[in-house]
Amino acid sequence: MRMTEQQIAALYGQDVQDRSGAKIGSVGQIWADATGEPTWVSVATGTMGHHEAMAPLAGAGVHEGRLTVPYDKSTVRSAPSVEAGTQQPLSNEQLTQLYRHYRLEQQAGPPPRASGAPDLVRSEERLRVGTESEPAGAARLRKHVVTEDVHTTVPVEHDEVSVVREPITAANRGDARARIGEEQREMELRAERPVVGKEQVPVERVRLTKDEVVEEQPVDAQVRRERVDAEVPEPARRRR
Repeated sequence: MRMTEQQIAALYGQDVQDRSGAKIGSVGQIWADATGEPTWVSVATGTMGHHEAMAPLAGAGVHEGRLTVPYDKSTVRSAPSVEAGTQQPLSNEQLTQLYRHYRLEQQAGPPPRASGAPDLVRSEERLRVGTESEPAGAARLRKHVVTEDVHTTVPVEHDEVSVVREPITAANRGDARARIGEEQREMELRAERPVVGKEQVPVERVRLTKDEVVEEQPVDAQVRRERVDAEVPEPARRRR
């Protein structure tokens, strides 16, 4: 199908339908032969991930911005595919597979090349937020001696002396001797006093442990992006 460069450019992204009018997908890329005539088109069906099915443009037609190919939907969707957005020429092996799939007679000549569409590459800045490790101080265990006052009590014993007087009666007179003179008796007394001693005993084991804690920390930054505005004359705008 002979098309001008403007017609080829207008096909990108347009609907592709089969011979019955059923939508197959949309135009992805267009390949042209050495004379610039478009010969193959890739169709983005939305069911093949990052790949697009290939369809020949021989016998195809354009009507109201839609590309109609002379094959049914299942034939196109099961055709050999290419990676979406590729600009690579079709290899001889790919062409052989495509001609075999569509039962076409293979044409001689150099492999078709992807036709360039008028486009702009829109770029934008993406914020890359990561983390880096840096010293945040050191934790230490240090032992030093402090002196504190301790107040406690301890029970102590001591002997107390009481004087007991018993009268001599007729009943106990036989055990008593009457002697007049100086005489002395002693009783040993005992008393306890507090004694302070010290001993060193282990009372506690102290150690440092470290846990990694994840927390969300806000990051504010500015990024730039490009915006593409299209200026298309009113008569040339596509009606949807």
